[in-house]
Amino acid sequence: MTWNEPGGDKGDKDPWSDKGKGGGNQGPPDLDEVVRKLQEKIGGIFGGGGKSTGGSGKGMPPGGAGAIAVVVLAGIALILAANSFYKIEAAERGVVLRFGAYHQVTDPGLNFKIPLVDEVYKVNIDQISSFSHKAQMLTKDENIIDVELTVQSKIQDPADYLFQDRNPQKTIQDATETAVRETIGKSNLDFILTEGRSSIAADIKRRAQKLISVYKTGLEITSINMQPAKPPEQVKSAFDDAIKAREDKERLENEAHAYANQVVPQARGAAARQVQAAKAYEERVIAEAEGESSRFLAVLTEYEKAPEVTRERLYIETVEDVLSKTSKVMLDVKSGNSLMYLPLDKLIKSVGTDVENPASPMSSDYGLTAPLQQQPADTRIRDANRGRRVR
Repeated sequence: MTWNEPGGDKGDKDPWSDKGKGGGNQGPPDLDEVVRKLQEKIGGIFGGGGKSTGGSGKGMPPGGAGAIAVVVLAGIALILAANSFYKIEAAERGVVLRFGAYHQVTDPGLNFKIPLVDEVYKVNIDQISSFSHKAQMLTKDENIIDVELTVQSKIQDPADYLFQDRNPQKTIQDATETAVRETIGKSNLDFILTEGRSSIAADIKRRAQKLISVYKTGLEITSINMQPAKPPEQVKSAFDDAIKAREDKERLENEAHAYANQVVPQARGAAARQVQAAKAYEERVIAEAEGESSRFLAVLTEYEKAPEVTRERLYIETVEDVLSKTSKVMLDVKSGNSLMYLPLDKLIKSVGTDVENPASPMSSDYGLTAPLQQQPADTRIRDANRGRRVR
């Protein structure tokens, strides 16, 4: 039964009664009394004594309050020590705020901060973020083209990234679009569609990085990958034909260069060969002329010593040289009025046959003796010439 429940003894159940008697005055408690009791309790905790409450008549032990104070202080010290150190990973940087204002950027490792004063924000500077941008743009030669590219970036300055720009990602997207429109607007269509993609991507990266550095976004553009530019769908077939014609032109030019690289060395080799042959012919003719001149001078010297013998010798050698080039010889026989005809071509052929077959009838056909047939042809010619000359 509660203290204020009707019926029953209300004697000592009123907590606000100083006398501890029930059934009497149950008005509101005295505020001064409540404050006084609260002060006595606080003084008992820190002073080790005080009046008892609730009529118990006993005070708090003096050593208990000091132990409680030590425990409380030790707990507070542990909490402060635990909140005084923080760890930054290798890919992170710590941005420290002191009393809400930027103080410094801390490096990876274990760092100290003032509890309840410093506040640390950890920022990952190695994380790569990317976004794509696609739009139709007007080129320098007033052609419309579809451009698509992917931009990758990372945090370079954590403090600027957190506090200098409200939305760095939106800023880098706007800066990229501005740089793309400026670069494409200063380039011709053929340059964009063919060999200019890499240089255009580099120009876009340079211009966009300059803009985000001016706005202090704390970001760094690591790469810009530009997809092959495409014309609008309405004129795509015409552009495809133009590209195919350009590719055919390049192919034919390459084939022409390859043919020239093949023919020119051959022509140069043939020219060098003819030059060498001409030089060799020149040297041969000069050598032969010099040899003939030397031989003539040698003959002239012998002729001056013995004119008749030298003249005879020259005549015989000349006749021998002339007759050695013909296959028919006429012989003037001493004991007759007829000339003997010698078909040397058949005679030379028959000599080879007689060597293989000694019983050949060739000797009787032409009235020649065997010793004459078995003699070499040049020997027979020389003998015939000598006999004719002697006659």
